[in-house]
Amino acid sequence: MEAKKKRRPASDGVVTLKAVAQHLNLSPGTVSAVLNDAPSAKHIPAHTRERIHAAARELNYRPNYIAQSLRKKRTYTIGVIAHDVGEDFSGLVLAGVENYVRQKNYFFVTGIHRHNPDLFDRYADLLLHRGVEGFVTVDLNLQRSLPLPTVAVAGHASHEGVTNIVLDQGKAAVLAIQHLVSLGHCDIAVIRGNPASSDAEDRWRAVCDAAAAAGVPIRPQLTVQIDVDDSSPQMGYPYTRELLARKQRFTALFAYNDIAAIGAIRALQEAGLQVPRDVSVVGFDDIPGAAFHFPSLTTVRQPLRRMGEIAAQILLERIEGKKDYPREIAVEPELVIRESTAQAPTG
Repeated sequence: MEAKKKRRPASDGVVTLKAVAQHLNLSPGTVSAVLNDAPSAKHIPAHTRERIHAAARELNYRPNYIAQSLRKKRTYTIGVIAHDVGEDFSGLVLAGVENYVRQKNYFFVTGIHRHNPDLFDRYADLLLHRGVEGFVTVDLNLQRSLPLPTVAVAGHASHEGVTNIVLDQGKAAVLAIQHLVSLGHCDIAVIRGNPASSDAEDRWRAVCDAAAAAGVPIRPQLTVQIDVDDSSPQMGYPYTRELLARKQRFTALFAYNDIAAIGAIRALQEAGLQVPRDVSVVGFDDIPGAAFHFPSLTTVRQPLRRMGEIAAQILLERIEGKKDYPREIAVEPELVIRESTAQAPTG
């Protein structure tokens, strides 16, 4: 006699937990306990748990997170407050956060602070009222602790309840300066970051220390500082023109980030200088466009997507009950040598 086939739920509708239970001839309570990883699930035989998970995959079952949230009084949502959502620093960090939380069936809601403390506070309060369970901040030195677990990417302020994800700025500066010195550059110009950017002061001190150690101190007349909150190549263009107008010789330029470096190259070319024959240029971050710009950009890579993933992982672990957490996690930089640097010109 042919065995009776189990009824398979219709493929044209949403597969419910009850449908999975009917498919397996099990009670909805048993299936719910296993798929929701309830404490009672440990009393269900292992082979039954395996059957339930296999059926859920086969039937393409998707849990009802609204129902779960109401039942568990949780939202499975985090708040991310970034400088902007462009394709540079913040955008790459956000991509890493999204990649990790998606795998863990969490969601995130984004706010933009633009280095404005009042705007940050407004978004933080709004997200708190929306029920987020924790925060990731990007490119901001927090003024205070937040009432939920918080991870700050490129954060340097020490606050209770906050984990800072930072780059080793000292090593990053040494990599860039030593590369330029090895090519014979002694007159190195620097575009400093906007003071509102959380890495600006640490990176500037690191560059000065690395240059002094290499015997090529940075001269004040060869430094300019970004004073606009801009994420376009305009960040570097006018400041390089200002450097050129000073008529002080330099054979290399170290820009605060890749966007500023791209703007700097444009200004140098307009002045009749060739990169890297006349002036070598080094950027920072290694955004995707750095490899495709002409000339392709030598830069200090910081693993921004990975930093976003680390931030999300730490935050979710804390939300899920991990009590011990690091106050700071440092990641390693890497020098990526491309076409924008070459031997220093003679004469």
